[in-house]
Amino acid sequence: MNFFTIIKNKQEYWLVDQIKKEEVPTESYIRDLSNILEEMKRQEIGYLSLLMDEEYENWLLDKKFSKISSIVEYTRKLEDLTVTNDLIMKHSLAEGLIGDQEYSQLYELCRSGSANKNTKQSIAQVMSSLENELGPEWRKHCYYFLKDGAFVGISIPHIERVTEDEGRLFYFGVVPALRGQGMGTHIHQISMELLKKFHATYYVGSTDVNNTNMIKIFEKNGCELRDRKGIYKIQEST
Repeated sequence: MNFFTIIKNKQEYWLVDQIKKEEVPTESYIRDLSNILEEMKRQEIGYLSLLMDEEYENWLLDKKFSKISSIVEYTRKLEDLTVTNDLIMKHSLAEGLIGDQEYSQLYELCRSGSANKNTKQSIAQVMSSLENELGPEWRKHCYYFLKDGAFVGISIPHIERVTEDEGRLFYFGVVPALRGQGMGTHIHQISMELLKKFHATYYVGSTDVNNTNMIKIFEKNGCELRDRKGIYKIQEST
């Protein structure tokens, strides 16, 4: 049984997320994570970013992890989803109407001023990791949204690895000038509709506990609080 999902970006970093199950004993999680840490050191990975239940925090700090922040996780079934805004146009990067460079600039704009405390990668690192994490057809998952011909936001819907029907957003964001006007709620709703087209039956989204605007979007769109985890990081040199 796998107790963690791992996204590996060559020698640069690993993103590790605990799969929380009630029947799994604490010792199993600790043993599995210890093996991951040993493998990380053998392969000389730059750093490891971990999402894990905060009940393990003392053990993690003893292992030289540093705590970045905490996240809350929300979920929603998609079968009864209805989209109420038809004024926002959506396009995927795969359509070729804009190029990768323009999309990366829009991505950088949308993530500026974020309330999330996790350390941001450079936009070049983010773009290079998309194929690794989403597969060779990654551009089909990269959407941007327009209203009256102007860019208003982006989202990257996909099916979570090792699942068949869990929908996630690799990223979701609104251009700074339009925040606080309800635009995020509409784009998030449309993004969940796109997840249905990728055959997701339910959605899982997470954000920093301090990102009250994103939490409000989750709640307005019918998502319910499912979990809370800490964000921890460890460098290879430690």
